[in-house]
Amino acid sequence: MTESNSLQATVDALIGATNAFQVEAVLALFTTDAVIDDPSTGHRFVGHAGIRDYLEQYFVGYHTVTRFLSIESLGDNHARVRVDFTGDFGHEIGLLEMSVNADGLIVRIDADLE
Repeated sequence: MTESNSLQATVDALIGATNAFQVEAVLALFTTDAVIDDPSTGHRFVGHAGIRDYLEQYFVGYHTVTRFLSIESLGDNHARVRVDFTGDFGHEIGLLEMSVNADGLIVRIDADLE
């Protein structure tokens, strides 16, 4: 599997699990010390406990549905993913700069809105 296919598979798994509100399945995609930095929420979420809070509050809590739009490889297991978010908050286009380790686990996501 090439790097871009591996990143795409991780993105597909992440979107599928978040859309199904399967928090444990989402957490299994992250390293235990992973970070999600999301300025739109005003917070950084660190480790599985922080990421669980993020998922429960902003995905489960707002009934967020994510739709994949595009992926741009930034090299070395790093990509920028453009997604469409809809939910109780309305509609937003998001950018996720995602880094994965050699095992394909997510190490970091820097999230932003367009």
